[in-house]
Amino acid sequence: LYEIGGGHPQGKQIKAVQTGGPSGGVIPAEYFDTPVDYESLGKLGAIMGSGGMIVLDEDDCMVDVAKFFLEFTVDESCGKCTPCREGTKVMYDLLDKITKGEGTMEDIQKLEELAQVIKDSSLCGLGQTAPNPVLSTLKYYRHEYEAHVKDNICPAKKCKAFISYVINPEKCVGCTACARVCPTNAIHGEVRKVHEIDQDACVRCGSCIEVCRFGAISKVTPVVETVSK
Repeated sequence: LYEIGGGHPQGKQIKAVQTGGPSGGVIPAEYFDTPVDYESLGKLGAIMGSGGMIVLDEDDCMVDVAKFFLEFTVDESCGKCTPCREGTKVMYDLLDKITKGEGTMEDIQKLEELAQVIKDSSLCGLGQTAPNPVLSTLKYYRHEYEAHVKDNICPAKKCKAFISYVINPEKCVGCTACARVCPTNAIHGEVRKVHEIDQDACVRCGSCIEVCRFGAISKVTPVVETVSK
């Protein structure tokens, strides 16, 4: 990652790698010295798979990562055995519930138990490895799951249900660039005056932060409520 790959291109903190494709597991930074072989990766809850490796940084939410990879296995399940056919759908729904701010601690427990059942009882390799993203993220990043449920925050500021975009009045110059690209007209303000974002109208698309040349817009968690005037 560092000697050959050169590290993160933007200099961000690399917190994990995901190996083995959609059925693989995540490996935290503290295990980056692990040899890349079948046995060593298996002990960490990952697999070799096709040999691919995805680098995850500080902006990646581990709950969202598990959900992303599980979506693939739900679509690819042949449907022959119940644990894989139905179980992966239930796991996906639980992850989706958590990323939307509707999860509970019981959902996390149910997710972990179901993942283990699917791993132990599915008939083929797809079903047996499908829970790996869930089990590995729960093993190493359970605190991120609990932050979504207990604290109503997404530590990586990735899940839209937990973030808001805010404008720093000390940096905003009123150029109107953000207001012009906002698809829901959620940004208001006069030319050369500080702008404001209507949190109720904002859809968290991120277009504003991409066009702001002054670094005046940032993502925050938990959600900022709109103050009635």
